[in-house]
Amino acid sequence: MPLSKRAGWWKEAAAWVVAAACLAWVLRGIDLRRLWVEVLRLRWGWVALAVASQVLSYVAQGWRWQLLLKPVGTISVPRASQAIYAGLFTNEVLPLRVGEMVRAWLVGRWTGVELLRVLPSVFVERLFDCLWLAAGIGLTAIALPLPPALNRQADRLGELVLIVTALFALFIFLGRPSQPRRARRSKLLGWFDSVVEGVQAIRRSPSFYGAMAVSLLFLLLQAFAFWCVIVAYGIGLSIWAGVVVFLIVRLGTAVPNAPANVGTFQFFTVVGLLLFGVHKTEATGFSLVAFLVITVPLLGLGFLALSRSGATLWSIREQLFSPSGPRPEDARVKP
Repeated sequence: MPLSKRAGWWKEAAAWVVAAACLAWVLRGIDLRRLWVEVLRLRWGWVALAVASQVLSYVAQGWRWQLLLKPVGTISVPRASQAIYAGLFTNEVLPLRVGEMVRAWLVGRWTGVELLRVLPSVFVERLFDCLWLAAGIGLTAIALPLPPALNRQADRLGELVLIVTALFALFIFLGRPSQPRRARRSKLLGWFDSVVEGVQAIRRSPSFYGAMAVSLLFLLLQAFAFWCVIVAYGIGLSIWAGVVVFLIVRLGTAVPNAPANVGTFQFFTVVGLLLFGVHKTEATGFSLVAFLVITVPLLGLGFLALSRSGATLWSIREQLFSPSGPRPEDARVKP
């Protein structure tokens, strides 16, 4: 087995081991009869509202991405949203967030832009998410008396986010390296320079701050969807407490792991609810219901988006990681 494939296999195996360990802890010692009774009492109107808000959040992400892509190419919001849903479907069925590359590749093929010029927009998306999540933690810490352990962790996380953000901002605001200096760099550093130049181009774009504002809308819609499931399940938490649990889940699942964040999603959801005094059986039932409410619509819409792209998941993955690189004909859109 080649070294690269062996490394990929170990990463996938590690992701599944972590997922299994998380699920084992979540399901340990729960009252299955009580869990089933709680699931049967779901308020389906709130579930429908949660699904609608979750679906709209990714349309908002498509709008944000369309704004960030303006320096390199023109794409409509529906087409950017389609690529995002195709990437989400990939993340639901494959580990390690391969969908981020899939959606970037699709947009690159549709716009005629090289993949390396599309990727900086994805990095800026993650930066925006990090900034707004940090702001959310600070605001909820002010508006809601958090448990002492969570308050201490929030302070540490805020400090870490501020340091990383400051370093990143200093880096992207530095000027481009001169051409002779760039010529002496290795291939990896040359790739890194290209990404930095792409980020700098986005930063200079008039749409940069508009995309940052849409990022807040994206996260608010997702937080509202999460809280709607809390209400649907009958857990008596305020919207602020629901936002805190949502932030814990978002931060806990930020690292690439098993498909659809299975295991880690349930683990951090239960941990977040336990901090607010929710019984573990109730928290476990909610984590399973919330997972289905969030995942099932994405699977359906993502499958539709990918099928309409004119390519298959396996052909895209093969082209992305083949030595010869992707072929344009693999991303043609069906008439």
